[in-house]
Amino acid sequence: MKLSREFKTGIIVIGGILLFILGFSYLKSSPLFDDSKTFYAVYSHVGGLQPGTQVSINGFSVGKVNDIRFKDESGQLVVTFSVNKSFEFSSNSIAELYDTGIIGGKGIQIQPVFDGAPTAKSGDTLQAATRPGLTELVQQKLTPLQMKVEGAVSNADSLLVNVNEVLDPTTKKNLREAISGLNTLVATFQGSADKLNTLLGENQTQLDSSLKNIDQITRNFARISDTLADAGLGETVARLETTLASLDALMARLESGEGSMGKLMKDEALYDNLEASSRQLELLLQDFRLNPKRYVNVSVFGKKQKEYTVPENDPADQNQPD
Repeated sequence: MKLSREFKTGIIVIGGILLFILGFSYLKSSPLFDDSKTFYAVYSHVGGLQPGTQVSINGFSVGKVNDIRFKDESGQLVVTFSVNKSFEFSSNSIAELYDTGIIGGKGIQIQPVFDGAPTAKSGDTLQAATRPGLTELVQQKLTPLQMKVEGAVSNADSLLVNVNEVLDPTTKKNLREAISGLNTLVATFQGSADKLNTLLGENQTQLDSSLKNIDQITRNFARISDTLADAGLGETVARLETTLASLDALMARLESGEGSMGKLMKDEALYDNLEASSRQLELLLQDFRLNPKRYVNVSVFGKKQKEYTVPENDPADQNQPD
């Protein structure tokens, strides 16, 4: 059967239209015969997300991004994406924007929620979330470090300025002179050390002799200590300790007022009586010495004894207390 030119032309035109539709659908990442569900998510910033980027659930690709456009004058972006109908999840699920690689690229992953809420249907707007990428995390970690480094650099700069202010020409000159003097001092110490080494080398024999003498003296001290130990020094010390203990006990008894000595030390009335008796005895002896006839009167013929009269300026009257 021979086909006419018009029929062939019609077939070519129809084929071209079909190819155009299929190519356009491929370029828009929307298959011509698609049974997936369409969802929406609103983001303030999509970070370079492109149409055709895969949509995944638990790392498995279940759809693609279809379209990105502005929502309104606020600048928010509405992302339209499709998800395969084979997997169902709650309408409270989250569409999270994340980095697909280290060097860049964004994708959407759905975090399904199974909380008993109604199942997400085509045309629903899911909750949007953005997970910080590696660059943002590094930036968050490096920002405090950067501030610390800047502060350290600023402090170092201030320190250098202060050092420059302190190190004026006069101070620098003084520092150079001090370093020069230190070098001279070190050289002097070195010379002294050399002289000391020479002195020790020249007197090595005398030093050895002195050390031997010290060793001999130490041995003599050891012998003396052994001799003292053999002589019963330990027993003597023990007896001395016993004597000191007895003396301490005696002193304690005296302090507590035991015995005659203790009472004499502690009893003030006894002390006063003894003192008064001593004074009376002294007066009696003095009166006996001055007036012996008062106490010794011998009468051979039985003469009547004279009455005792107190003489004038009697020492006993003079020593009486007022």
